[in-house]
Amino acid sequence: MEYHNIIVAVDGSEEAEHAFKKAVEIAKRNEARLIVTHVVDSRTFATAEAYDRTLAERAENYAKELIDDYIENAKSAGLTDLIRCVEYGSPKVKITKEIAKDYNADLIICGATGRNAVERFLIGSVSESITRYAKCDVLVIR
Repeated sequence: MEYHNIIVAVDGSEEAEHAFKKAVEIAKRNEARLIVTHVVDSRTFATAEAYDRTLAERAENYAKELIDDYIENAKSAGLTDLIRCVEYGSPKVKITKEIAKDYNADLIICGATGRNAVERFLIGSVSESITRYAKCDVLVIR
């Protein structure tokens, strides 16, 4: 099977770094487009923003810097067909229902766990949700 549009979900965690490296390998092998994606989970800072108005701005800046670093690494590895994708909302919903559809993804790659341990404990991990609801192949990297 050949993949043409590969989404890699990144959040700056060590697991996301492993997922990214695997995504670069697979994209190179398939001559595929790599969509480097970060979803700013706006729900996590909505309440706190009442006390700190710069929280959303800092989250946005972090997301842009994070994606830029990954894009530069992908370019260094020889990939040329790259897309930056920063979205806002629930990563579980955005990645499977919107981003995958918008980019006609045939593979989503993500780390087994990410940065949000509290959410994982309470309502399940993003990677679990992606595997459950994605309409394309999913590769979860440990």
